[in-house]
Amino acid sequence: MMRGFATVSFYAADLNAARDWYTTVLGLEPYYAFPTKEAPAYLEWRFGDYECELGIIDAQYATHPVGSPAGAVMQWHVDDLEGELDHLLAHGATLIEPITERGGGDSGFRTALVADPFGNLIGIMNNPHYLEILAKLKH
Repeated sequence: MMRGFATVSFYAADLNAARDWYTTVLGLEPYYAFPTKEAPAYLEWRFGDYECELGIIDAQYATHPVGSPAGAVMQWHVDDLEGELDHLLAHGATLIEPITERGGGDSGFRTALVADPFGNLIGIMNNPHYLEILAKLKH
């Protein structure tokens, strides 16, 4: 049985540039680097309400072409969709899909999609369901 999101893995040909970009965008350093911090083949950050894991893997280990926008879209809940989209774009992300209403009318589900400078897709969204579950878990 699948229990929930654990780690999303992205690829980058230049891990030092990816480390710098994600450190700036997330506002924190990776907590893990393998085999070394100075010459990583893998970097990992934990952040958010559930300390979700984002791993960046050296592109030489990818089983698919790397560099142009591609991959599954992991939608990350954000409280301020416009602000987070502006933040990502200001740090060099490329707009793939502008803010889009989902679910019709006033459902509260809105998404946007960008590509990081390394070709990985980053989905951001307002997700009322995420907030409902979070509120239940905090009681």
